[in-house]
Amino acid sequence: MDRLTRHELKSDQFVEQVGQIVENVEAHRAQVIRYSVAALAVVLVAGGGYWFVRSRKEAREADLARVLRVWTAPVGGAPGEYSFTTTDGKDKAVAKALTEFVAKDAGSKEAGVGYYLLGVKAADQGKFDVAESQLKRSVDEANKDYGSLAKLALADVYSAEGKSGEAEKLLKELMDKPTILVSKDQATIALARLYAKTKPAEVRKLLDPLLRAPDTSAGHIATALIAELSSAKK
Repeated sequence: MDRLTRHELKSDQFVEQVGQIVENVEAHRAQVIRYSVAALAVVLVAGGGYWFVRSRKEAREADLARVLRVWTAPVGGAPGEYSFTTTDGKDKAVAKALTEFVAKDAGSKEAGVGYYLLGVKAADQGKFDVAESQLKRSVDEANKDYGSLAKLALADVYSAEGKSGEAEKLLKELMDKPTILVSKDQATIALARLYAKTKPAEVRKLLDPLLRAPDTSAGHIATALIAELSSAKK
């Protein structure tokens, strides 16, 4: 089997895996912003980097692979290049690896992925101003698929900052132009969650198309969200 065919098979497997991960994230999404944004990083890490770097230069592939290995390194084992004894040590190593990566590969779409990870990490730490800046760079520099993930994360950050208008605009853009990593249903559910705080009367109308397909994953999530809103009113 030639290299291209192997990459295509990996991509197909990755897309399927991404869908399963995203559905799980949406179904169990926490209300705290640091969890909802950090969960998005799982999508990238699960792919092992090959979806994005499959046609990139080997040097950039190696750079991104090293960053991902640091990002996913275990904590609590024997110290090494890709294992850490403390969470603080890992956090410092991740920050160093990402900073060096985006500096070295500045201007590339791979660096756009780096900015996405930097934004996710900053949001996870509650540094929303930093997260906003990094995620905006990711939107500008990453390809449309990872850029859409950055938009989804950025919408969460905007919501946490009280910038509901900006969050709504991004989510509507994602609904109008879904990608392989952010579907229209995902964007719709994210917007419904935003509306639950800002325009509760609009939620059912927005989710109605999903509620008509109750046996789908999106339908299950939409039904659960409506139930949550109904309980909150009591």
